[in-house]
Amino acid sequence: MKVPENESTPENDPIEPTNPIIHSNSQLLQSLLDSIPHTQSFKGKWSLIRTKLSTLQSHLSDLFAASINASNNPLYNDLLLSLSTTLSDALSLSSICHSANPPDGKLKTQNDIDSVSAKLDNHVRDLEVLIKSGVLHENGTVSSTTTSKRESIRAESRNLITRLQIGTTESKNSVLDSLLGLLQEDDKNVLIAVAQGIVPVLVRLLDSSSSPEIKEKTVTAIAKISTVDSSKHVLIAEGLGLLNNLLRVLESGSVLGKENSCVALQALGHTKENARAIGSRGGISSLLEICQTGTPNSQAMAASVLKNLAVFPEIKENFMEENAIMILLRLSTSGTALAQENAISCLCNLISRDNNMKLLVAREGGIESIKNFWDSAPSVQSLEAPVLMLRTLATCPSVADVIVENEFLPRIVGVLNCGVLGVRIAAAKAIYDLGYSTKTRKELGEIGCISLLVRMIEGKAVEEREAAARALTNLMVYAGNRKIFRKEERGIVNAVQLLDPLVQNLDKRYPVSLLASLVYSKKCRKQMVDSGACVHLQKLAEMEIDGAKKLLDCLGRGKLWGVFTRH
Repeated sequence: MKVPENESTPENDPIEPTNPIIHSNSQLLQSLLDSIPHTQSFKGKWSLIRTKLSTLQSHLSDLFAASINASNNPLYNDLLLSLSTTLSDALSLSSICHSANPPDGKLKTQNDIDSVSAKLDNHVRDLEVLIKSGVLHENGTVSSTTTSKRESIRAESRNLITRLQIGTTESKNSVLDSLLGLLQEDDKNVLIAVAQGIVPVLVRLLDSSSSPEIKEKTVTAIAKISTVDSSKHVLIAEGLGLLNNLLRVLESGSVLGKENSCVALQALGHTKENARAIGSRGGISSLLEICQTGTPNSQAMAASVLKNLAVFPEIKENFMEENAIMILLRLSTSGTALAQENAISCLCNLISRDNNMKLLVAREGGIESIKNFWDSAPSVQSLEAPVLMLRTLATCPSVADVIVENEFLPRIVGVLNCGVLGVRIAAAKAIYDLGYSTKTRKELGEIGCISLLVRMIEGKAVEEREAAARALTNLMVYAGNRKIFRKEERGIVNAVQLLDPLVQNLDKRYPVSLLASLVYSKKCRKQMVDSGACVHLQKLAEMEIDGAKKLLDCLGRGKLWGVFTRH
């Protein structure tokens, strides 16, 4: 007889446990509930187990209701099979406890009951995770469109996140392999997984008593997430919990674990709170130890973390207690190119506010290390670290003399026209700090520095234009350099353009000072006026910019002098 479409049969009723495994679990659960009242041994423990079974029964009802979409879900079936084994063991054990004197002895029976009870706790937790995750409602359909691919990644992420929270160590280990494959495939996958909540799950996994292999893979996943800028804030939000676990891996983990811990700490060490925490929990000691004895790659990573931490004066004492300067100096001469670069950057941040430390670095061969690195640097980009270091050292006069004596001026001038913005800016700032004497200013002018700085004033980045103008104000103190500048076809025009109030975030004192050093040349005054300097200076004078009114008055007198001459 044909069944009407709006009616259901026992075979298609989603509430009925028609799946053999579901049916078996239902029978086992009910049999166990019936058996427990007859136990004579360990009644208190069995009473507690009965309470757990009630919760389990409630979760199973919810699971059965969702099972219409889950028949092909391996996670669903694996969990039910595992539950069936536990219930069978519990039923056999309860039968044994019907006797006041269990045949295997009370101690062994008690241990068996505790083991079953713990397994039931795990099953209850796993069922809660599975039901709340929503993975049983996924239909598994994958389309070729971009939107569907994104949805497919979301579904896969949810599935992996759920599987990481339940099951055995072996299954979690396998899931982590799948997760790492997903994260490594595309940074967009990282963003999707993070949005689905992968980070708290990984942190809990790292915080648990997981196997070393699982912890290593977990740190690898966290490290990958930390390399995607828009995901870093989620890691930072995990606070000290994540930080402490990473520091433990840093201290006693595997080689790969330590490297990936360093990668993650690079993202976390940018905040003052985290930097303090790392310093107070022995992190700097562990990082410096890696700098001395780690693999070449881990040395570079550890030095990079230390570079970020050295920015904060609050933890300077932690560095000093560990003899950091000498360790970093050795790494700056013996590590890989990246390790040397990071070590130099770390030293630069560490000594920036202390002339005694600058003298120590110079005395212990720091300048020679910079010179060697500079001459063998793998790329122009790598030169930003040594240029910044030279600038930092140059603020200590006695060290600045040594820098000039070691023929660094031609090297610094040589990168003023390189293709890396950060290197150009650092070089211009270094020139300002090194141009402290007439002799040095003269040498800088003679080796072509002024022409390159004039060209930098035309740059797009405001910071580059300001750095160039600032360097030029110092060089113009020497009369010979003013002659060189006057020969630059666009020197005055470029400087006047910097006066424009529409050019924001640029300290106007520098172009004002630069032009003021040239105003006593009739030719320069005319160029300034023709280029519109008076209009800009009038506005700057109203804004009370230092030197603007005086320079405007000088240009005004120049106009009057011209009128009197013609008449």
